[in-house]
Amino acid sequence: MAWREDRELLRDAALVCGADALVGASFGAIAVGAGLPVWAPVLLSVVVFGGASQFLLVGLLAAGSPVVSAVLACLLVNARHLPYGFAIGDALGSGWARRLVGSHLLVDETVVFALARRPSGRHRAAFWVCGVGLFVCWNLGVLAGAYAGATVPDTDAFGLDAAFPAVLIALILPALRDAPTRRGALAGAALAVGTAPVLPAGLPVVLAPLGLIAGLRGRTGRIRRSSPARHPSPHTAADLGAHCVDEPGPDAGSRSSEGGR
Repeated sequence: MAWREDRELLRDAALVCGADALVGASFGAIAVGAGLPVWAPVLLSVVVFGGASQFLLVGLLAAGSPVVSAVLACLLVNARHLPYGFAIGDALGSGWARRLVGSHLLVDETVVFALARRPSGRHRAAFWVCGVGLFVCWNLGVLAGAYAGATVPDTDAFGLDAAFPAVLIALILPALRDAPTRRGALAGAALAVGTAPVLPAGLPVVLAPLGLIAGLRGRTGRIRRSSPARHPSPHTAADLGAHCVDEPGPDAGSRSSEGGR
């Protein structure tokens, strides 16, 4: 059974790593096409290792935003990693070195992998296999895309910017089978889309987790409906009383004989 789970883990991790390598290549090509030197997206991928924040940074810099504003927006986007750490902190292991490296590998995909395999107790292996594989494949993809972007005149014509959200949607689709989770995801998406025209770039993504409140309400209501009643029903009390009356006690025979005499 364990070898089968290991094969499934390696297969799923390989698929995600391959997809992220393509996304990394798109990021490298887009960054160089936006006017950045080849070394900039490569260094950014090694130091930051956050696809959403990297795409956002390049997009804001290409749009002419100040560097300080772009960095602050990326920090806001990466603020979602704080609850990630609380959710799967035990998957990182013990010791400051493991936690330091593990916190750098804490991205959306590794969190999804760890949470999906927590019931089987293999969340730690899933986190590290996916995290190390993603780090290697992402940076190799960025390096290849950066050099390719230097030779491609118009990277927007390939629609490469749609690859990253497509990967994330594919990762969360299995979790949307649960009705409260689906309700929270839709509420968060509506909140992000509705606030995008009026809020600075980066803030709608940070506000999107507030949609989880809708999912929590649905889950709480379902738990309350499925919880047993605290007080017995009238039928239960009546049955209990009848049971107590019909069942004779140990001295019932002596009392009836005394009454007969």
